[in-house]
Amino acid sequence: MAKTKIVSTDDILLMLCKSVTSVLTTATSNEIGYSAMVQKINRTCLKPDIGCFVLFDGGFSGLVVINFTANAALELYQAYLSNMGIPKEELAVSHTSDEVGNVLGELMNQMIGDFISNVGKQLQTPINQNQPKMLTINKEVLLSINTNLDRPQARRVTFTTERNNIFYLELAMDKTEFIQLHEFEQHEDFDPDDILEGEANKRAAIAQNAAAEKAAKDQPSDSDNLLDELGI
Repeated sequence: MAKTKIVSTDDILLMLCKSVTSVLTTATSNEIGYSAMVQKINRTCLKPDIGCFVLFDGGFSGLVVINFTANAALELYQAYLSNMGIPKEELAVSHTSDEVGNVLGELMNQMIGDFISNVGKQLQTPINQNQPKMLTINKEVLLSINTNLDRPQARRVTFTTERNNIFYLELAMDKTEFIQLHEFEQHEDFDPDDILEGEANKRAAIAQNAAAEKAAKDQPSDSDNLLDELGI
């Protein structure tokens, strides 16, 4: 008899960590890593220098918090925009700049979006997020979810940037388990860029074939050459 597959709260945390590293590594072209050890905590909070949080609900509810040090925030912000081709002299040099907060909020939106997509595929349950909130603070701010959680659990994970700057992810959610009842196929994601590139290649191939056919029609045949030689 096949062993029943069970997905726990910590497995969901691992999915979230993978989304964070995947999105940030792709966005910045720098390696982002996280600690193999996870800390159990009693509460979630925003901490200096930049704190960002987002709520999600649906199949299960929770709160995600990411606390960036000033150096980590600036490194990720500058690496992201530099990777997009923005000249270094046009980038902000202080973590308190509104642009830094806006970019980190955009990146967090992408991270949670990737996490939600993976939850839908792997756990077959929908969850929704609200708009991430980003704050530049110099004091700790306690956060709680405005809903009743069944046996709430909280975890903290340490992340490290390529330049060894630190930021922290905190997750608070229901203690839950997903039990797989039967086998199912996970649908692959479709990359819009790949689809557009495929269509462009098809159009180029069609145009190339049409040009080749036209060139073949314009090429004189042997009978035409003979008539020309005879002056007919």
